[in-house]
Amino acid sequence: MTLIEKPVVPFLSESDPGERQAWQTALPSALAPFAIVKPFEDLTENEKASARVAIVANPDPKKVAELENLEWVQSLWAGVERLAVDLPADGPAIVRLTDPQMAETMSEAVLAWTLYLHRDMPAYMAQQRQKLWLPHDLKLPSEMTIGVLGLGKLGQSAATRLSANGYVVNGWSRSEKTVPNVDCHHGDDGLKTVLSRADILVVLMPLTAATKGLIGRDALACCKPGVKLINFARGPILPETSLLEALGTDQVAHAVLDVFATEPLPTDNPLWEHPNVTVLPHISAPTITATACAIVASNLERYFSSGKIPQSVDRIRGY
Repeated sequence: MTLIEKPVVPFLSESDPGERQAWQTALPSALAPFAIVKPFEDLTENEKASARVAIVANPDPKKVAELENLEWVQSLWAGVERLAVDLPADGPAIVRLTDPQMAETMSEAVLAWTLYLHRDMPAYMAQQRQKLWLPHDLKLPSEMTIGVLGLGKLGQSAATRLSANGYVVNGWSRSEKTVPNVDCHHGDDGLKTVLSRADILVVLMPLTAATKGLIGRDALACCKPGVKLINFARGPILPETSLLEALGTDQVAHAVLDVFATEPLPTDNPLWEHPNVTVLPHISAPTITATACAIVASNLERYFSSGKIPQSVDRIRGY
C-alpha cells in the first residue's frame, strides 16, 4: 500500500514570541490527521513552492510573497486590515478567523465595561483616592441608550447581549442590517442619529479606508455632552487627538480604550495618565487557541478534500 504524503502547511507569524509558541504547539496537533504544519523558517524550497495555503498571524508580507503558489491564507486573527493592505490585490485570498467563541467573549467584555461606565466605577475609584464618601444616583438600564457602531458578528452579539440586559440599544452599520430588539440604522444619516442618542458609545466596526478616523472631531461633536466611549475595534477609527480634545472640553466624560494606533501603547502617551481614560492592553476578545485551532483545522481539511476555499475577505471593502 502506498502512503499518501500529507501536504505541508506553512505557519508565518511576527507576533510576540509567547503567542507564536502557543500556535506552534497547538496547530500541528490539530492538523495532524491530514497535514503537517511547519514554521516558515523550517520550510525547504520545494515546500515553499508547493504550498497552496498558509496559516498566518501578523506575517511578514515579504515571506508570504516567497510562497508564490499560495491560493489563500488562513488568518488566526479576526482583524485582517493589515493583511489586506500588505498583500497584493491579486494575491492569495484572505480568510479571517470567524470563531463563535470570540463573539461570545467580546459580548461579555462589552457588557462588563458598559456596566463599569453605567455604574460610575471611574468616579468611585477617583473618590476612593480622595477618601470621599459620596453615592451617585443610579439610572436603570432601561433609561440608558447604548450605541453600537458596527453590526458584524461581534457587534450583533454585543448588541444582543446589551439588549438582553435591559439596555436600549441603537446599532449602526454602513449597509442596512436587522438585529432583533435593536434599533438599527445605516449610512451617514443613521450614524448621526446613533451618535446623538447614545449615553455610551461602543465602537466595534472594522478598520477600512472608509472607517479610518470616522469617529473624529465632527462625529464626537454630534454626541450628547458627557458621552462615554468604549473602543474595542481599532485605534485609528477614533483619532487620539480628537479624543483628547473632546475629553478636555468634557464632551466625552470617559473613554475605555482597548486598541490604539501604536501597540503596545508608548509609555509617553498622554492617555496612560489621563484621569478620564481607562487603558486596556488589547484584551477585550483574545483568541482562544483551542476553539480557533478547531475552526482552522475544519477549514483546511475541507479544502484539502474538496478544493473549496472558505469565504474570503472582500479586498475592496477590506472585510
